[in-house]
Amino acid sequence: MPISLSTSVETATPSTSKADSALLEVNGIEVIYNHVILVLKGVSLRVPQGRIVTLLGGNGAGKTTTLRAVSNLLEGERGEVTKGSIELRGERIENLSPADLVLRGVVQVMEGRHCFAHLTIEENLLTGAYTRKSKGEVSANLEKVYTYFPRLKTRRTSQAAYTSGGEQQMCAIGRALMANPSMVLLDEPSMGLAPQIVEEVFNIVKDLNQKEKVTFLIAEQNTNMALKYADYGYIMESGRVVMDGAATDLANNEDVKEFYLGVGGGERKSFKDVKSYKRRKRWLA
Repeated sequence: MPISLSTSVETATPSTSKADSALLEVNGIEVIYNHVILVLKGVSLRVPQGRIVTLLGGNGAGKTTTLRAVSNLLEGERGEVTKGSIELRGERIENLSPADLVLRGVVQVMEGRHCFAHLTIEENLLTGAYTRKSKGEVSANLEKVYTYFPRLKTRRTSQAAYTSGGEQQMCAIGRALMANPSMVLLDEPSMGLAPQIVEEVFNIVKDLNQKEKVTFLIAEQNTNMALKYADYGYIMESGRVVMDGAATDLANNEDVKEFYLGVGGGERKSFKDVKSYKRRKRWLA
């Protein structure tokens, strides 16, 4: 029996209130792959301007598909948004090309980093500036990236293939910043990285958010790290949002602690297995 969740959108902290300007709104989208496989089942979320919002959940929850729906990168995998809408600053964008979205300030950092192995770090960064016309602005942006990622400056002449996973992740984020985005979609930034490097990457993300006013939507399995740095979170299971709330509320929620933070000794396999679990079944609302 569905029960209202105390950290749902209606009782959210001021960081997600309607008073905040929504940069991105996803409204009840469904995504189908190969005209048959229903992957997202009515996903809705809201990303306020200048905030860090995280999508949480295990493999197959639908986090990456949600990001790709926003950036319109589904077509390459034979996926499409079949229901719902996606709005950027109040304008529907689900039919725009990925290139058009970059021009509107939305850039995605793919899972796995995808640096050009044969190019140097600096050459990789410069590929992110292909939409920029002013060489002066490109040079200024490059120096700004090096300010936030000083390690990249010391490795700028090294081929990406011969840099560490952490340096490649920094390069991928820096490359996105070269497009001067207002919003970055960050997919699994902690994957394959040592805990110390993960902390460093998230600290830089927080700095970019606070100092450069870059908005972030982050898909992440490292729940503890994501909730430490995010303002608001959505937990996904099987293509649905099953819970949402302020990051601090989610981090202190007993069920979230047990399922995603490794605290508690229960044998629960899924939120669905707990009859008394107090979440809002948003797809039934």
